[in-house]
Amino acid sequence: MASIPSPLRRALLRAGAGGALAGGDPSLPHLGLMVPVRTPEDLAALAEADVRATLLVAPALAVREPEALRAAVRAGHEIAGWGAPDGVAALEVAAGQPVTLWSAEAPQAAPARLAARGLTPLPLPLSTPEPGGTLCRCPAHLPAEVARLRALGYRPGPVGALPGLRRARARDLGLHLYQWGVEGRFARAHRVRALTERADGVLRLSRRPAPAELGWPPGSAVAELHVHSPRLVGLSARSPLRAYRAFARSLRDVAGRLREDPEFADVRGVMAVTLFHEPLAQQGFAVLPLPPLRTWLYSLGFRLLRRVYGTAVPPSQRLPRLAWMDREAFLARHGGQD
Repeated sequence: MASIPSPLRRALLRAGAGGALAGGDPSLPHLGLMVPVRTPEDLAALAEADVRATLLVAPALAVREPEALRAAVRAGHEIAGWGAPDGVAALEVAAGQPVTLWSAEAPQAAPARLAARGLTPLPLPLSTPEPGGTLCRCPAHLPAEVARLRALGYRPGPVGALPGLRRARARDLGLHLYQWGVEGRFARAHRVRALTERADGVLRLSRRPAPAELGWPPGSAVAELHVHSPRLVGLSARSPLRAYRAFARSLRDVAGRLREDPEFADVRGVMAVTLFHEPLAQQGFAVLPLPPLRTWLYSLGFRLLRRVYGTAVPPSQRLPRLAWMDREAFLARHGGQD
């Protein structure tokens, strides 16, 4: 049942073609779970996982197994279509309820064709979990995957039940292209590491030469903090306190990486060039000014980030600073366990 739509179709869906959905509220840990269902046995795996999900069902299967489909509806699952939308009427009869969502990944399910039948294209599934996003998982792996997602702080459920579920816009395509072409390229070039898949993880980490401002010997290395911008923006919009707590918890993730990852075994400290140097100062970081040219260049970059992610209120500090903390002090303060 798996299918990969063409790059053009994926771009159109991200821009909202056919009224395609984008996802839910990125400040909440809810996750839309889509499960392709081919046989009645697949439904047994859903029961074992103890989760409600959006089932991707081909009309032909619904005609063959109407009782199994109605049992899934009674169990609280959401029914969405897969394949050609011509069989939507048969799917609705078998499910005993209207079907309004449809996967646009199959070749026969072009967005315009779905819209002509009053069907809404589902969001494109992500490769890794993100708050407000969607995942597609096969039934056989579902029990273990649901347990893993819940351990990471996510709340998997049907796509249609995502809080803040909205339709995609052209801006969503632009944001995706920025994340893929700018942030993704930077992360690959500088080996930026994700610290955790946890729903409230807001920091990433890379190794780099220590800047001259720190006055360390030539050849010294430092661990540089990078913010997971979509998550931090979403959390800050809902609750600055929640964002601050997530940031503090992510600093403990950094400490764990310093202790356990050989790549960071010899770094002399942790640093960040950031507008949010005041919260870092509260976490024990020293703060230094940058040279005028670097201050101007970083300021341009941060203004672009605010525009891309739609941050309504600029930070109180408009000039970036270099925040740093030596390794021993960082581990002593942030190296404790939850």
